[in-house]
Amino acid sequence: LYKYLVCLEFLQPYSGSVCVLTWSWFCLCSDLVLSVCVLQDFGSGRTLTSRCDVKENLLRRGCDVDMMESPSSKLSILGNRPLSSKGSESSMSDVVQMMPQRIAVSLRPGDPQWFELQVRQVEDYPVDLYYLMDLSLSMKDDLDTIRNLGTKLAQEMGQLTSNFRLGFGSFVDKNMSPFSYTAPKYQENPCSGYKPFPNCVPTFGFRNILSLTERVDRFNEEVQKQMVSRNRDAPEGGFDAILQAAVCKEDVGWRKEAYHLLVFATDDVPHLALDGRLGGLVTPHDGQCHLDEKGEYSASTRMDYPSLALLGEKLAENNIFLIFAVTKRLYVIYKNLTVLIPGTTVEILDQDSKNVIQLIVAAYNNIRSKVELSVSDLPDDVGLSFTATCQDGKPLPGLRKCGDMKIGDTVSFNVSVEARGCPGDADHTFTIKPVGFRDRLEVFVDYRCDCGCSRTAQVNSSVCSSIGTYHCGTCACEPGYLGARCECQEGDASGSSLSACRQAEGRQVCSGRGECSCNQCLCYESEFGKIYGSFCECDDFSCPRHKGVLCSGHGECHCGECKCHAGFIGDNCNCSTETSSCLSDDGQMCSGRGSCVCGRCVCSEPGAFGDTCDKCPTCPDACATKRECVECRLFDSGRLADNQTCQRRCKDEIITVKTLGVSWLSLTLSRTVCVSCVTCAVPPQSVGGGPEALTVLLAVVGSILLVGLLLLAIWKLIITVHDRREFARFQNARSRARYEMVSGSHDPRLTHTHAGSHYCCVSVRVQASNPLYKHPVSTHFVETDFDVLGKSFNGGVH
Repeated sequence: LYKYLVCLEFLQPYSGSVCVLTWSWFCLCSDLVLSVCVLQDFGSGRTLTSRCDVKENLLRRGCDVDMMESPSSKLSILGNRPLSSKGSESSMSDVVQMMPQRIAVSLRPGDPQWFELQVRQVEDYPVDLYYLMDLSLSMKDDLDTIRNLGTKLAQEMGQLTSNFRLGFGSFVDKNMSPFSYTAPKYQENPCSGYKPFPNCVPTFGFRNILSLTERVDRFNEEVQKQMVSRNRDAPEGGFDAILQAAVCKEDVGWRKEAYHLLVFATDDVPHLALDGRLGGLVTPHDGQCHLDEKGEYSASTRMDYPSLALLGEKLAENNIFLIFAVTKRLYVIYKNLTVLIPGTTVEILDQDSKNVIQLIVAAYNNIRSKVELSVSDLPDDVGLSFTATCQDGKPLPGLRKCGDMKIGDTVSFNVSVEARGCPGDADHTFTIKPVGFRDRLEVFVDYRCDCGCSRTAQVNSSVCSSIGTYHCGTCACEPGYLGARCECQEGDASGSSLSACRQAEGRQVCSGRGECSCNQCLCYESEFGKIYGSFCECDDFSCPRHKGVLCSGHGECHCGECKCHAGFIGDNCNCSTETSSCLSDDGQMCSGRGSCVCGRCVCSEPGAFGDTCDKCPTCPDACATKRECVECRLFDSGRLADNQTCQRRCKDEIITVKTLGVSWLSLTLSRTVCVSCVTCAVPPQSVGGGPEALTVLLAVVGSILLVGLLLLAIWKLIITVHDRREFARFQNARSRARYEMVSGSHDPRLTHTHAGSHYCCVSVRVQASNPLYKHPVSTHFVETDFDVLGKSFNGGVH
């Protein structure tokens, strides 16, 4: 507390400053680049003296320039070899893809330093590819497919690099219950009794079958010898195999001067850390190599599966790009894993692995098309911020990666390094490197938290009443004494001193949060944090919070205001300046349809939506977005040609071809280095032109009317023919009914005699022939007396 109060004496005008105490009891103001006046009698006559101020204020108040000290941050480059242009031009140990290689920086808190970092993907760089395959029973058809993979893969990769090596390894799962069959009859043949495939090799964790070699024929020979095995549960022990393939560098044969590609082929999910406890494995994985003389993983039944964090650490440590080659149903699962494991990609593998060569080439091109920086061993009190400048030359704050690159392209990153405080230990070292590269930048950090005058301190100086140490123009008093010359004891108080402890007339003494002693405030302790300031008006816990966390956990609270760490802004430091989450698949910020605010895209283009504004049904298509580049590149016209930005922004290949005797322009737009392409065509003579809108409208309306009239005429013809046929059928039926009625009235079978009465029933047989006839509900006989010779049926006389 005593040291803290001595420091606060110097900061009266700057209540928001951060006072940093060092071993020499000297303070530095870290939120502003201030100077300290070491003049002995500076500020005499003032009750509370401020020696820490901006240079202009100190000069105005009478401090000489030679009596001011202000340590500043400094940077020096220790290694800066130039970038190489080709991987095979000299010894591989001399190939440089990143500059500078070593720098040293001395940091004063609050005074950041910037430096530029350049990265280039050189041509014809060596490649080591290790094919790690799941040999569980479900992968039998895949094994048959890749038996001649080596020759074909070497031919394809030979077009990308002249120095290629290939290796092969396999895995199944831990040979223990409940992961595998452990009954005695399954030890030599886990497929025993399994009718679809009765013979297979014993279960194993991981086996290094072929170390990396240039002899691709050996790859084919070894693969042809392999047989599948069988495990009990669906997940596989693939993460065990990945870790061993990564850390066993000598056994696998990874070269330092090569790209390391690890292709992981499987058709199921992997076991994760803690799954081993199901089999009684409680020992976490140690991250070390455990291959025996046969190349098999010997600790498979002794340690748990590795965690994702350990896996990512070892892959980065050994500069390995991991390629997940999985079936379509597993794509989303492994895609989520790539977010947690830097430097990994995922590709869809056919059910029988027929597309494995195309998959590997596509993944390699995808890896070579982007650069992403990673940081390791960064001290807690050092903050970094990045600004990427990719191929288009635009600075992208908060971004540490570039995509859509071509071999030979160079990108740069501006890196800001800032100290947040002064740690107890003197020096630190951290590393910045592109993911998967062997090149790296080593940064050596030391802290400038002392002034030169602190080295000439006078113990028990007469200036300090012989009860304090005099250095840098101030007295550091012994415990129990206060004052500019240690002239007061703690607990002394008077009316004059109380007025000196009020921030303004009418205010509480020491803001009600401390006691006044010897014209100085002694602030109370608080369970919530520190209370400080010349009048105890400040604390480190009364700042804005986000979700209950002070300054969102991304800043320090100083006198009611959040001082955000590098990479965060806002009143409560909840707004990230990182823009990588706003980068769309085509490498544009928010797909060119919005802006990145606090790490999230705010779409400004009408109709655009999605995490990166990539969905927009009403936006122009790829052809329309490249129209300006076509105009400026081929015809030297348009908006880009006027601004002289055509060569910088338009890098797509444009080819003119002949179609149907007419010259057309074909624009090939590479999305991810020719993995997928979009082709557009526009007439070169009429770029920007087209038919008139009125002509198009009239043609469309006329076509619709013509088609409608034609359909109406056809319908009318069909109806007329149908009606005529029906009428003719009706006429025919009616004529036939009349004839049957007349012949039926003279049929003697229709006359009956009963009980002296004559009954007559004329049954007209027209119901069978007349389509209009309806059957009666019931039939009744009509009784009538008539004389056949003299009367009609109704009694009339002839």
